[in-house]
Amino acid sequence: MKRSYNICCVVVIFAFMLVLMSHGSAAGNCNYMELMVCAGAVTSHQPPSSDCCARVKEQKTCFCGYLQNPTLRQYVTPQDAQRVAKQCGVALPNC
Repeated sequence: MKRSYNICCVVVIFAFMLVLMSHGSAAGNCNYMELMVCAGAVTSHQPPSSDCCARVKEQKTCFCGYLQNPTLRQYVTPQDAQRVAKQCGVALPNC
């Protein structure tokens, strides 16, 4: 069970990286690698770390592109992204 969970996390993280990488170049300050610290908060509902929250605040302007990407939505739902952002005290923009 733990092994399949770890594999699932790796797949989600890899997919997350690929999708964000494709959008990161469009916006000057979007860097998908900086959001990897949030993977645990997104996939397991654990509270986001202070590092995660700092990255969410920095990437706030990138989220419309991230949330509208159909490939990313297979792995990270808008509800998960909003939940993590809310826990970090960040209001996501209306897209």
